[in-house]
Amino acid sequence: MDVTNNKSLTRKDVTKTYLRWWWTAELSNSFERMQALAYGATMAPIISKLYDNEEEKIKGLKRHLLFFNTQAIWGAIILGTTVAMEEQKANGEDIPEDMITSFKTGMMGPLAGIGDSLDFATIQTIFYSLAASFAIAGSPLGPIFIVAFSLLHFYLGYFFMHLGYREGRKSIADILQSGRINQIIQTAGMIGIFMMGALSAGMVKLATVLEFNVAGSVINVQETLDSIVPGLLPLAAVLTVYWALSKKKVSITNIMLILTAVSLVGSFLGIL
Repeated sequence: MDVTNNKSLTRKDVTKTYLRWWWTAELSNSFERMQALAYGATMAPIISKLYDNEEEKIKGLKRHLLFFNTQAIWGAIILGTTVAMEEQKANGEDIPEDMITSFKTGMMGPLAGIGDSLDFATIQTIFYSLAASFAIAGSPLGPIFIVAFSLLHFYLGYFFMHLGYREGRKSIADILQSGRINQIIQTAGMIGIFMMGALSAGMVKLATVLEFNVAGSVINVQETLDSIVPGLLPLAAVLTVYWALSKKKVSITNIMLILTAVSLVGSFLGIL
């Protein structure tokens, strides 16, 4: 094994590694190895700088071309920690290859679960819903929310990358064992529910034009419903869609087709 002391990486090296991961993480997905090719390409300059022996470089690239799949932003913690482990290994510390591979394999699942739940299922939904709301109103703030989410995502990954490199394996253990993550996810989820409720009330438009003549008196169905619960029909529509998505597992495409058909038929019959 090629062991050379004082093989050190700079902050610039770590940042450049994150930038490579940011651009490539979702570009090379395959059913066989998922993000492995992107991970290997991201680590290649690090391996090249740390090891002088060609055999060690080949081994380093091979261990980062094994199956890997996680949420790219939170997965930056794994990447940063892996960079630190490779640096320690290159400087003679007793870090077997299996330890690096096992670490990546063990951490990619939990961090993917956290990242997908918090980033895409909650935070992205809030930002994109606000963007849609402002865009419909003709406000230039609409696209700004899209850009703001992308910037937040980028710098969150940047922070995680340097955290993983600086703190090493201990940082991920602390994150996963801490109850703060669950608190953050629950809080973000509650905010998301409030946001979706407010946006649904303002953006979902549904009314009926039905009227009945009873004993000479005209009864307007929409006015009657509004006197009971304002916005009852839009609420019923939202709850029906939610029920179809969560309970019946109806696809978004089918729901869109059903809503379009109901709207056309209701309009044709003079109901909606």
